[in-house]
Amino acid sequence: MTTAVPEVLRGCVVTPERVIDDGAIVLEDGRIVWVGAAASATHPAVLTDAVAATPAPPPGTTLLPGLVDLHNHGGGGASFPDAVDVDDARRAAHEHLVHGTTSLVASLVTADAETLVARAALLADLADAGEIAGIHLEGPFLSRARCGAQNPADMLPGNPRLVARIAEAARGHLVTMTIAPEIAGVRGPGGVIEALAAAGAVPSFGHTNASAEEVDDAVAQARAALAAAGSRSARPTATHLFNGMRPLHHRDPGPIAACLAAAGRGELVVELIADGTHLAPGMVHAVFDLVGARSIALVTDAMAAAGMPDGTYDLGPMRVRVAQGVARLADGDAIAGGTAHLLDVVRCTVEAGVPLEVAVRSASLTPATVLGRADIGALEVGRRADVVVVDGSLRPLAVLRAGQWVVEPVT
Repeated sequence: MTTAVPEVLRGCVVTPERVIDDGAIVLEDGRIVWVGAAASATHPAVLTDAVAATPAPPPGTTLLPGLVDLHNHGGGGASFPDAVDVDDARRAAHEHLVHGTTSLVASLVTADAETLVARAALLADLADAGEIAGIHLEGPFLSRARCGAQNPADMLPGNPRLVARIAEAARGHLVTMTIAPEIAGVRGPGGVIEALAAAGAVPSFGHTNASAEEVDDAVAQARAALAAAGSRSARPTATHLFNGMRPLHHRDPGPIAACLAAAGRGELVVELIADGTHLAPGMVHAVFDLVGARSIALVTDAMAAAGMPDGTYDLGPMRVRVAQGVARLADGDAIAGGTAHLLDVVRCTVEAGVPLEVAVRSASLTPATVLGRADIGALEVGRRADVVVVDGSLRPLAVLRAGQWVVEPVT
């Protein structure tokens, strides 16, 4: 009987803790079976032979884990909030997949209740097929004072019954929802926080004008509710920290200070849109220094224009104009989502002075823990064979998902 030769990838390997300059990853049956320095592949013999037979790649070739985006509204000209069928949604997901995001959470925006239920049902079909990692709702229980690029007319008081309707339509794929802690019906017994945890979803605090005390209370309630429900994650999140929040002030700390403090204690994961537009590089570097990669999830907040030329696009009921790669409301000046891929965000984060392995962890392993997924997010033995091959400038060369090449390497 002939023993199958495992597939070997070589290059600079980025693990959650370190970078292996001349490393190798060995794959079998869609899983990672070995990771380490190429020179240390000594057992079993078939492994030694397979690694030895794999030539060293061009200088700068780097192997990253498949990236995990918790907050993504679309790309490739297609929008999850505006999708009329699964093919629309699939096009948006594929745009990010071929750029290295092998696990993507599809995000909706605030809309009327019937639209949210219908879109959740549509996206559940894509999640059932394994093409997205889950569904995120950004609203509708948000602050009109911090609506950003969303329609304030559709924002509602907290309604746990609506949460249950949406969760039922999502068929187990509702993974997170953005909520404002100060909105009536969000906190307290029987409120939205408890309804989300009971539905298997993680509360995420954002688009909020809350006080620091209100956020502290919401974090404590969310952690208790998630623990009681045995949820996918023990920690709530903060939706795109800084953006859509009352600014930090030294006599009125508000939500930003409370979220940073909770993240520093390991009680909360903060999203950062570190795309060079939403946050200054110095702010990105400062947050990493303050709370560390284990409490930061890099996200894109991408909309339909990701991977597309400048022009006019839709984001739910809002019209968006994109100029020089920056999306803003056509009627107003608010930033209206991102146009980057998650690999671009990693690159911007590294350019801000964050070490490569730290930036990558925040775009892979940390968001995977929010999803409760131990099978993705890192180049570690036993995990799914999701690998992004990049050059020395962190530009994508090839993408492997579950052991299958989505973008094949050039030979």
